[in-house]
Amino acid sequence: MKNIAVVILNWNGVQLLEQFLPSVVQYSSEAEIYVADNASTDDSISYVKEHFPSVKIVENKGNYGFAKGYNEALQHIDAEIYALVNSDIEVTENWLSTIIEMFEKEPQTAIIQPKLLDFKNKAYFEYAGAAGGFIDKYGYPYCRGRIFETIEKDNGQYNDACEISWASGACFFIRSQVYHELKGFDADFFAHQEEIDLCWRAKNKGYTIKYNPNSKVYHVGGATLQQGNPKKTFLNFRNSLLMLVKNLPKGQLFLVLFIRLILDGVAGIHFVSQGKFIHCWAILKAHFSFYRLFSTTYNKRGKYQSKTYYSLKSIVIYYYLKNGKVFAK
Repeated sequence: MKNIAVVILNWNGVQLLEQFLPSVVQYSSEAEIYVADNASTDDSISYVKEHFPSVKIVENKGNYGFAKGYNEALQHIDAEIYALVNSDIEVTENWLSTIIEMFEKEPQTAIIQPKLLDFKNKAYFEYAGAAGGFIDKYGYPYCRGRIFETIEKDNGQYNDACEISWASGACFFIRSQVYHELKGFDADFFAHQEEIDLCWRAKNKGYTIKYNPNSKVYHVGGATLQQGNPKKTFLNFRNSLLMLVKNLPKGQLFLVLFIRLILDGVAGIHFVSQGKFIHCWAILKAHFSFYRLFSTTYNKRGKYQSKTYYSLKSIVIYYYLKNGKVFAK
């Protein structure tokens, strides 16, 4: 058994596999490589078998999305470290060795994210994770190198390894023991923000999450679901609320949730002002879905929730009112 398993979740992504799997195979000699397939109907499986016979395939019985898709597949993969990699990721030489070294030196570090750069504009950070993620008091995520729609150029300003609040699911390293202890991703999320929820639960258990700048990958982003897609809006708003219910400290839960619902309403009005009525409707649907899932989600709360879960009270205020467009500000 190799110490690390690189697991690429795939659904009808044969073109992405053709483009990006070669770099993973070329630069991952330390790992066993798997394609976890969510019941694709294209030629994904036959392509991998024909062109990359060394890559192992785990076939899920349905399209379970990101969360359940990985949960199902990882039951069949034995390794000490899982590297969960999107099918639209190009990796670079030595991308694994520095991650493995960090895990070996830091036993309390459970989750690691590499530097995530934009495949289409390689001098810039990529939206999904940039140089590591954080959340504010109301659960809004932001990154070193990306706040809302403002994305920074990589000038080496985030070349320090540091502790972060969450690691991007686009390229997500986790100790298998911790993954299974936490029962993996929350399948109710389907996709989007399930990695933030998992990281938050890990921090509540006392584990550390780190950013490693010496491992570098390039991410296309939006290859499965484009940024302007209303389904993405629905999933992001709903799952963010579900995450708050599961992980907020009990004394803060209902007040923070109430304020967050108001802020979501403001976001809906903002969409209307831009003529993006379909996105306002997506927020309304997200809220209705959240109300239906509230009781089930509340029952998933752990025994302990950290009171120091956020790094900033409101990223919205800093970004829109105090010109905090980049992380340094």
